[in-house]
Amino acid sequence: MNKTALPSLPVPWQTWINDNLARGCEPATMAQIMVRDGKFEATLARAAIEEARSAGFGHLPAAPVLQPLPRIDTASNVVRTPDRDVQILAALRAPRIVVLGSLLSDEECDALIAYGRERLVRSPVVSESDGNTQLHAHRTSRGAMLQRAECELVARIEARIAALVQWPAENGEGMQLLQYEKGNEYRPHYDWFDASRPGPRKHLERGGQRVATVVMYLSDVEQGGGTSFPNVGLQVQPKKGSAVFFANTDAYRVPDPQTLHAGEPVVQGVKYIATKWLRERAYV
Repeated sequence: MNKTALPSLPVPWQTWINDNLARGCEPATMAQIMVRDGKFEATLARAAIEEARSAGFGHLPAAPVLQPLPRIDTASNVVRTPDRDVQILAALRAPRIVVLGSLLSDEECDALIAYGRERLVRSPVVSESDGNTQLHAHRTSRGAMLQRAECELVARIEARIAALVQWPAENGEGMQLLQYEKGNEYRPHYDWFDASRPGPRKHLERGGQRVATVVMYLSDVEQGGGTSFPNVGLQVQPKKGSAVFFANTDAYRVPDPQTLHAGEPVVQGVKYIATKWLRERAYV
């Protein structure tokens, strides 16, 4: 089936999607059945189910449309941004994950840590019931939220990321500086917002979905502290100045369950990272 010119689903399958959503069936299971019995591509199945779920059960979903996404050109080993050459160390197509070398200089890493260290507080998570932030045992780091372009250093790094991923700087949230000491971790989670839940749905009003994430490593870690993707068996170890980029949705803006990831516990040393979330439109 051609991904760039998808036909509408046959009406019986459209009706089947709506009927099963109305019965409360699990979307992931429905997508598996569509792939197995209907011979649809998994991406199309998920997109059709998501469209029907967001539009209401009585609506027959139109064919999903390919959407622009942040992207990194991995055709060569180096991407040249206006102020720095960034190395491509590894790349995975699905889910889209790119490991980057030398995104930041050692001096930039040290300066960013020093700039935000005094503002660090215990890191919260977003409540699924009301969208407010709250402390949770699954996340034990300390963090500080930086405003977009709040100083020259931050603005310089954000402009570099925008050039690297070919995505407007205004579509990014402010950076989050994070510190993980011995034993600190962030258990497996998604960065995308689940539109079916009232809490995360509130956050979609400011810039839409989180379509991609950039995790920048500001320090080396003696042991532990990797960024793991358990569904695909990948773990990225922290290296000062390097980063990992991953797309949180597929090309139809459907959240990708393969992007489940975790900050593994630090065994020895201290890990500092800066996280940059990219939205589908301007973040205000």
